[in-house]
Amino acid sequence: MLNHFCKKPLWECHRTLIEVAQGKRPAECVLRDAKLVSVTTHEVLEHADIALAEGRVAYIGICGHTADHCIGPDTLVYDLKGAYVAPGFMDGHIHVESAMVGPSQYARAVVPHGTTAIMWDPHEAMNVGGVAALKELIKDSKRVPLKCMVTPGSCVPAVPGFEDTGAAIGVDDIREMMGWDEVVGLGEMMNDPGVLGCADLPLGEIEETLKAGKTVTGHFTMGDTDCALEAYIASGVSCCHESVTREEALQKLRFGQYAQFREGSAWHNLEELSHAITERTIDTRFVNLVSDDNHPETLVSEGHVDRLLRKAVACGIDPISALQMVTINVAQCFGIASDMGSVTPGKCADLVVFTSLGSFDVQATFIDGELVAEDGRALFDPEPYAWPEELGHSMHVGLSITPETFRIPARTQDGTVLPDGEALVRVITSAGGSTLTKEEHLTVPVEGGCLLAMPEKDILKAFVFERHHATGNHAAGFAKGFGIHGALAQTVAHDAHNLLVVGDNDADMALAAQTLIACGGGEVAVADGQILGKVELPLLGIMSPRPVEEVAEEVATVEDAWSKMGCTMPSPFMTMGLLSLACIPELRLTDRGYVDCCTYRFVPLIVENEV
Repeated sequence: MLNHFCKKPLWECHRTLIEVAQGKRPAECVLRDAKLVSVTTHEVLEHADIALAEGRVAYIGICGHTADHCIGPDTLVYDLKGAYVAPGFMDGHIHVESAMVGPSQYARAVVPHGTTAIMWDPHEAMNVGGVAALKELIKDSKRVPLKCMVTPGSCVPAVPGFEDTGAAIGVDDIREMMGWDEVVGLGEMMNDPGVLGCADLPLGEIEETLKAGKTVTGHFTMGDTDCALEAYIASGVSCCHESVTREEALQKLRFGQYAQFREGSAWHNLEELSHAITERTIDTRFVNLVSDDNHPETLVSEGHVDRLLRKAVACGIDPISALQMVTINVAQCFGIASDMGSVTPGKCADLVVFTSLGSFDVQATFIDGELVAEDGRALFDPEPYAWPEELGHSMHVGLSITPETFRIPARTQDGTVLPDGEALVRVITSAGGSTLTKEEHLTVPVEGGCLLAMPEKDILKAFVFERHHATGNHAAGFAKGFGIHGALAQTVAHDAHNLLVVGDNDADMALAAQTLIACGGGEVAVADGQILGKVELPLLGIMSPRPVEEVAEEVATVEDAWSKMGCTMPSPFMTMGLLSLACIPELRLTDRGYVDCCTYRFVPLIVENEV
């Protein structure tokens, strides 16, 4: 696959590199006296010099050799005084939109932490605005040095027939996008039942990706690590970030699939998954570290891939092996290792400088041989992007929402209204740090023909409103695990990004919903008629045009509001946002109703005739 993410293709500049390596032409830049982390041999090379030209590595002085012969009068020389140098960090699976900003602002946050490339699945934006939205995001990404490598959404909608999205992506769209220079693969194939059933849409998308010689990324949650997993891999899916147990990850590795160990703002899987390799002597070349979803506050305060590396080392993973998992392993997974992923002659000069192999305290970041971040600060600051007006007008609920909207009829499937008393209902139970939910059957009060919340038992009302086509369509259920008093609403609700509202009383729920409709989308926390925190996300209802630091401050304020309302989850808005994601077990709520995500069928709110 031709890599369009380098300053120049190798065949255009190899003559220059040949001459620089031999001292016949001066290098543009030389990094002197580095501890070079060799991810090709799993060792640290002391007192290394690295000469750069044309955005690539021309020469490495090791074993007593120096780059003195590469230095001319105009060569820029950095004396690293024994600091470590490693290949630029690569996140093998990330949704930029989860940071609630566009790619140029995202780059400002992550490049100072050593990230030089991301494998970006923009299915969040595509679920709202389709291919047109992706084209605008790509234009924004081109204004910054971060290598934003796109894997366009394969499942838009995530589960056809179970939710209403703002757009739909088909085989023809994927065929077109596979011809784009910015595209390196297919976004996570969440329709694993469709793949196993040989459905035309998912297999057609995979076929177009394989024909283009690009990587199919995965999302396998079925739990069967025998026939189902092997069939899924045999379809052409090369990697998967959805392992939640060490056994799942190990089986993927054994079957030759890249196991992507995830550690995001809310999804904390790395500690468990690390046991797959720390308790065995196995080759780790098929392991990637990925973040999947990060809130802006996490990026600003804790970091990005450097954060993953610190956590990996804390979990017992060898530091150099961890570095391989965010460099050469990722490059090999996506077929770009001939250009990226190692600091070796001819490769792109994407480099990270840090002083400790354990803490990965990034001091400087180079992309294509240019210093782009130093001492925690990006050396680029693009002007605000001129987003098209249509991307800022995506709230089309088609319904006047009032407190009465949140009354849940105590009506069975045959239309019978239950008398006052109690009813057995399905409840979505969430847990902090996990993408999975549980289906529980719990009793709630029935009063005046309506089902009531039970905040004393942490059983809250949950509503999803279609907000793309003004249909007025909405559905109700119950949620457990958040422990709050008041109401929470957000349009960051994976993957359809409809309007999601959770709360213990109708008045606060109505205020929360009305607030987001008025501001164009985002996140809000309400209690006793007061807005405790709000993040306005007018771009597609999931992103802000403002600087990432400002958005991070607002997110921190909202998370503080969550805490004051009684929630103890990490990044609770992310966990809440998955209540409507109908492609992960067990139970979810979309604008069309409850979905059993194990059998992929709609199920009623009220449980009848349970033995």
